Amino acid sequence: MTQNTDKADIGVYGLGTMGSALALNFAEKGFNVAVSNREADWIDTFLGKAGPLADRLTGAADLADFVSSIARPRSILFMIPSGAPMDAMIAAITPHLDEGDTLIDGGNADFNATRTRSAAFEGTGFHFVGMGVSGGAEGARHGPSMMVGGTAHSWANLRPMVEAIAARHKGDPCVAHLGPDGAGHFVKTVHNGIEYADMQMIAEVYGLLRDGAGWDAPAIGTLFADWQDGPLSSYLIEVTAAALQSTDSQTGKPMVDVILDRAGQKGTGRWTLIEALKMGQSASTIEAAVGARGWSSEKDFRVMADPLLPAQTLNGDVPEATDLQHALLAGRILGHAQGFRILSAAAEEFDWPLDLARISEIWRAGCIIRSVLLDDFAEAYRGDLPGGYLILSPALRDMLDASLPGLRRTVAAGVTLGLPLPALSGALAWYDTIRRARGTANMIQAQRDFFGAHGFARTDADGQHHGDWLPLSNGSSG
Repeated sequence: MTQNTDKADIGVYGLGTMGSALALNFAEKGFNVAVSNREADWIDTFLGKAGPLADRLTGAADLADFVSSIARPRSILFMIPSGAPMDAMIAAITPHLDEGDTLIDGGNADFNATRTRSAAFEGTGFHFVGMGVSGGAEGARHGPSMMVGGTAHSWANLRPMVEAIAARHKGDPCVAHLGPDGAGHFVKTVHNGIEYADMQMIAEVYGLLRDGAGWDAPAIGTLFADWQDGPLSSYLIEVTAAALQSTDSQTGKPMVDVILDRAGQKGTGRWTLIEALKMGQSASTIEAAVGARGWSSEKDFRVMADPLLPAQTLNGDVPEATDLQHALLAGRILGHAQGFRILSAAAEEFDWPLDLARISEIWRAGCIIRSVLLDDFAEAYRGDLPGGYLILSPALRDMLDASLPGLRRTVAAGVTLGLPLPALSGALAWYDTIRRARGTANMIQAQRDFFGAHGFARTDADGQHHGDWLPLSNGSSG
């Protein structure tokens, strides 16, 4: 294994796709990097492929040698599966650490586990950081977006290195210290929840054009490519356009047409939804996206149901392309607004100093949900924002005012044509709920008091009250 004489600036443990890419990124930016891996033979393979960057890399199979090759106070980044593997590595490496050393979990970890691990490190002299990394392998290699939690001590040591390797938006590094313990991993989780919603809405518009209007994949791809030049400009729109215009070399068919309609998920979207519900927040767009992926896995059931369940469609046409563009724009704004409300609730719940404007800014490059809209969101949060609610920003109200008619017509078309639009429908339903000063929950409170004497608040008096209810005709009480 290659051994350099200089102490490493940072250690990277885990030489899978992401770990390898980050290690090379650090080296390319001028840092000396110690690397290690559970399967020791991976180390030499990685070093052998590093080319001229190998001069800045030190490989060590032995854990003690790996730790000793890093300059103190040490920053050691783990790119390994979260959960039990991370706990096992903490137990194995801790005896080799010195006071002031920091361990960094760079995986998609449950922020609750990160909070537990951070608490366990208190008083030990060691530090634990949960760091969300977005952008996939390409981002990790050439510039990811990173969301860092943990102590100020850890951030001071880590900051020069992560700012150097981060993606940049007009020169601004897309990385920030967002708060203590699990703050970084929580923000990454919500990022992924928004990503789920965004991908689902795009898929819904694709399905409307494919199954409702009969367009083929290349034609849909051309439309998405056209949208890349407008307010929908984003990495996911660009990816969608390219995917739809790609051809399968084996069959000559559009690539998407030979892909089984069964979507995978790693859990972060579901985590976002669970935490949102715990904090009493709406996440209808994310819930729809998580649910749609779950439904997609029931392929056998759907094949069985197809000829047995009638569509019961009504007369209707697929909206014009401009309406579909507006539907995606409105849906994206509303989906992000829900995500940011979850972040705001978490800041209050866990006493985190989450800067929503800065989060918007570090998502502008490197990450999967990067888009031109994030500039608008950052500007809104840095301006005079009524109640801190994103969609009450004057600029975003104007954008919604212009795009909501297209969303309404698109959702209506889905209903009449019998084509599912769960995320777009969820976004519209949420908007129509929060824009009404008087909702219908008074009916729910009446029902709860009627059958369970739960009580309710009155509009004309303080305190808890019960209703003067008529008896049921059959005398039953439910």
